[in-house]
Amino acid sequence: MNEAIARLQQAMAAQGYITDRATATAAYLAMTLHKPLLVEGPPGVGKTEIAKVLAGVLDTELIRLQCYEGLDASTALYEWNYPKQLLHIKLGEGAGQSIGEREAQIFSEPFLLERPLLRAIRAARQTVLLIDEVDRSDEEFEAFLLEVLSEHQVTIPEIGTVRATYEPCVVLTSNRTRELSEALRRRCLYLWIDYPSLEKEVEIVRTKVPAIDTKLAASVAAFVQAVRRHRLIKTPGVAETLDWAHALVALGAGAIDDDTASETLGCVLKDEADIRQIRTEVTTRGAAAVVAAGERTE
Repeated sequence: MNEAIARLQQAMAAQGYITDRATATAAYLAMTLHKPLLVEGPPGVGKTEIAKVLAGVLDTELIRLQCYEGLDASTALYEWNYPKQLLHIKLGEGAGQSIGEREAQIFSEPFLLERPLLRAIRAARQTVLLIDEVDRSDEEFEAFLLEVLSEHQVTIPEIGTVRATYEPCVVLTSNRTRELSEALRRRCLYLWIDYPSLEKEVEIVRTKVPAIDTKLAASVAAFVQAVRRHRLIKTPGVAETLDWAHALVALGAGAIDDDTASETLGCVLKDEADIRQIRTEVTTRGAAAVVAAGERTE
């Protein structure tokens, strides 16, 4: 088993995802036990990326359901192609068919529009189903998900129950904007992803931004590490670190000086008050001092 987890960790690294043993173990168990994996953590730390990487490792399709307030079962599961149904009814006028016969025709496979959940269940091979930011959906939709996650089946009133021939590998992500139900949590394996250590973040930057200078990569990661220790409205995640690294490479920056840091803070921070706070620190202490603070473990 240890060798299998090590191989998965290496395969994820080959996909450009730098991870630790705990994350690789959770992903391995989710695939082996056919259990959904619920991944929580701050925004921008790589939760969604896990599903993308697993699809790459398994060499299969990634099917993504982006959750939002007001998302309902029909939008996530299936819809009927109403324009096509109306056209069929119009063309069939005068054909002498009964109402029942017409209904049987228009509520059949040719008129069915698959949405992410139904696509994943009816797939001809195992897929990776990403239910992204499930905490943004309503509690009613969360309750609907229980049938899908527990039985790997859905019910279409006009057609019947559709069961998965190949159970999808399911990854749910949450930023904890609201607390998920105990019923949903019980059906999932759980993984918490926090902000990475300095060493890990440097490795991520060097992997994702291969054009960056080694010293600059270390400075970028240290600067962001220091920024995260402040009381901010929106703490930057790894995604912002990578955005900044790409921007610095595009600008041809060889180091993070005061002017460069001040002018490019919009890549790292996404709130005016946060930018003002960190820009003041850069002006007062200097970018080098902020980098040095990030290099010190606390």
